[in-house]
Amino acid sequence: MNNIKRFEVNLESNLEAVRLLLANKTYVPSKYAEKIVYEPKKRTIYVLPFSPDRIIHHALMNVLEPIWTHLFIRDSYACISGRGMHSGSRRTMEFVRRNNYCLQCDISKFYPSMHHDVLKAIIRQKIKCPDTLWLIDTIIDSIPGDRNIPIGNYTSQWFGNLYLNEVDRFVKHELGVRDYVRYCDDFLLFGNDKKKLHDMRSNIQSFVGDKLKLCLSKSDVFPVGRGVDYLGYRHFRDYVLVRKSTARRIMRKIRKMPELLESGKLAPAYCRSFLASVSGWLRWANTRNLRESLSLDRLTRHIDGVCAHA
Repeated sequence: MNNIKRFEVNLESNLEAVRLLLANKTYVPSKYAEKIVYEPKKRTIYVLPFSPDRIIHHALMNVLEPIWTHLFIRDSYACISGRGMHSGSRRTMEFVRRNNYCLQCDISKFYPSMHHDVLKAIIRQKIKCPDTLWLIDTIIDSIPGDRNIPIGNYTSQWFGNLYLNEVDRFVKHELGVRDYVRYCDDFLLFGNDKKKLHDMRSNIQSFVGDKLKLCLSKSDVFPVGRGVDYLGYRHFRDYVLVRKSTARRIMRKIRKMPELLESGKLAPAYCRSFLASVSGWLRWANTRNLRESLSLDRLTRHIDGVCAHA
């Protein structure tokens, strides 16, 4: 935030400096800072400075977002305005209720495995402006080597969506699948013919390997009656539950919260925000028993009491 405030002190001159970097094609991406996160799994996050890098990334996507959004199928739900995880979950329930089997796939180490040349070729199917392509290529090549699109860049989530839009079009137009949904690199195909789904799995494996130079880490065909674990929820025909690992993670945090709050290691504002987030997450599933076990109302009263005596 301090970087943003410093930038805004001389806003016009600083924006002009950024503009000149692009107009003169002298922009060179800054060095990445790296940090490791472990939820839900170990990943390396790459962080760039606010200026000029993140400003340039957002400016680029202001131009590209409306162009690329029109390319995506209805049932692609990541990083698209008006969609998201809960919309994807509701759509998954529609498919669970009218099909007997599901094929669930995801990509092995998706962002680190994205091939720079493949991505550039996909982008060039729609974007023709040389200046825009120069900037896109500069961002893609900011990581050395021929693979890896850094998790943490604002552009990366869009690059990833565009990359796997190739899978979406293959599944919908070549394989003719009606009931299909994708969020990031995790996608589901539904049907009533188990053998046909197995055949589609082989076709997808070949397409992903040959066309996109990627590998599937998971490709499982199973009856929907056992529940479809997707987007943090377990989808059954008549109800939705929170994923067990998600429930356990929430429970661990909530159990530690009163002690951390009273010791001053957590701020009341953070606790309130976290509980509001949890409450919103639970609202989309059948969670009466989980809500009672978490004692959210009691914890909220406890936080209010700590604040009152502070």
